[in-house]
Amino acid sequence: MTLFLLNIILALVWTFVSGSFTLGTFVIGLILGYAVIAVVSPAIDTENYVGRVWKAITLVVFFIKELFMSSIRVAFDVMKPGGFSMKSGVIGIPLDAKSDLEITLLANLISLTPGTLSLDVSDDRTILFIHAMYVDEGEDAVRKEIKTGMERRILEVTRG
Repeated sequence: MTLFLLNIILALVWTFVSGSFTLGTFVIGLILGYAVIAVVSPAIDTENYVGRVWKAITLVVFFIKELFMSSIRVAFDVMKPGGFSMKSGVIGIPLDAKSDLEITLLANLISLTPGTLSLDVSDDRTILFIHAMYVDEGEDAVRKEIKTGMERRILEVTRG
């Protein structure tokens, strides 16, 4: 967290030094601050800030890809003449995510993806129940896709 604050401070310094108080200048300052931190990270980066930023970017790109692909699949299914070809179902996904942040982030990203919806978390917080529109390949395939895709990437970001 301290390196994130250092990155913000470096971005603000860049904004003040450049004399242009715009969002673009601040973003350039964030990028330059990140580059400075990456150069000196072997000496000061005890929390793996540099690696976590890349993993967060990977998570965002992965989510955008999943959002696009699932939107296309649902749109084709809805517009296809002759009705729906989906096989839906409620699936329990065992969670490796333990903290409130990890579980909430996973549940929200699942709900934001068309074709899936988070329903509930078990009382002991070990199973996330979701509704999936496409369980054609089986429940295990859906579980594996979520666990190796979204949950793994979330845990890489939150746990370093």
